[in-house]
Amino acid sequence: MLLAIDVGNTNITLALYQGKEIIVSWRLSTDRNRTADEYGILLHNLFASHRLHMNQVEAIVIGSVVPPTMRSLVEMCQRYFHLEALVVGPGVRTGIDIRYENPREVGADRILNAVAGYEKYGGPLIVVDFGTGTTFDVVSADGAYIGGAIAPGIGISTEALFQRAAKLPRIELVRPKTVIGKNTVSAMQAGIIYGFVGQVDGICRRIKKELGGEARVIATGGLAELIAADSEEIDAVDAMLTLDGLRIVYERNQGGR
Repeated sequence: MLLAIDVGNTNITLALYQGKEIIVSWRLSTDRNRTADEYGILLHNLFASHRLHMNQVEAIVIGSVVPPTMRSLVEMCQRYFHLEALVVGPGVRTGIDIRYENPREVGADRILNAVAGYEKYGGPLIVVDFGTGTTFDVVSADGAYIGGAIAPGIGISTEALFQRAAKLPRIELVRPKTVIGKNTVSAMQAGIIYGFVGQVDGICRRIKKELGGEARVIATGGLAELIAADSEEIDAVDAMLTLDGLRIVYERNQGGR
């Protein structure tokens, strides 16, 4: 089995693959101070809860946008799995042409989304990832990564509103019944949810206009389903897109390993 580990600023998502199929997946909070042993014990318990054994893992691939976590994760792979992880970064074959001014600036998650998105859905393609930041990544008809946009994420925007406005409470991010809120909580929910729906649809329309035609829009990330329910531009939600990208990149690097 292949263990794929996607490290984001807020969460770490993990999946066990048997071939192309996900056997089980987990989500952990990202902690930059967690040690290799702490990761090892966490994974040991997760495996045990599903009656799995760590020695069933034959390979590990990691993609991260949080550099401080890498040393502990790589050490954990060596100590608890007795494996050298493939870390997605410079020198790793992704199979995608990155047409960015400085390709090293592009986060691993954005490349992985583009790789998996093009393989699964073709191009031209827009991938919207609802993470700590909301990213829009564009793949051309011939499968090249040509850039995108980055906006503040829903979670940090909501938290900033709570922290900077004395009378506004923390709220649950759920779809309100109406856009016209009748109380503070429903008014905030309407502004946040429909505000982000408008942002996503507006940016996607502008991207399509620059591309000179239509493009499929795929959403991923924790809040993708919530926004996609009211979006006019999102065509499909693929919660496992980044993890599938890790699997695909791992497979593309097996010839030289």
